[in-house]
Amino acid sequence: MNVRCENPQAGNTRYDYIELDKALEEYGQTEGNLITILQKAQDIYGYLPRQIIEYIAGAMKLKAAVVFGVVTFYKQFRLTPVGKYVIMLCKGTACHVNGAAVIERALYDELGISDGETTEDGLFTLNNVACVGCCSLSPVMMINGATHGLLTEEKAKAIINELRQLEISR
Repeated sequence: MNVRCENPQAGNTRYDYIELDKALEEYGQTEGNLITILQKAQDIYGYLPRQIIEYIAGAMKLKAAVVFGVVTFYKQFRLTPVGKYVIMLCKGTACHVNGAAVIERALYDELGISDGETTEDGLFTLNNVACVGCCSLSPVMMINGATHGLLTEEKAKAIINELRQLEISR
């Protein structure tokens, strides 16, 4: 995992490049491997900070603008840190018909954030997604890969509060 030696809000974060260097060595400097290397980097750091993108560009002898172009083209890549719990709220047809908008409002109220945002404490990131493939459980959300279906406003809020309590007890 990355090593953050300084305050990230101050813009002077330093990163440990050991794992990234291993990925760069494993996949070489072939431009065709750029997406794989970016995926590995995101796995290591949790997102793709500017410094890491520039480091990858330099190592692969690519212009940083080319790498930024790939990162911003694909939705899988993140330029900002995400919360410990990433909530994917399904907005597909079945979920929409079965009350996803009510669940979305409940999450907005409970978390104090909107789609694509992360709570100030860094615990939760909320992402609306097109479909999670669990239509029979609609409305549904996934949190770090765990599916929570047949949601009501109360059930969605209870799940969030359970996770908060889990963090407090740690």
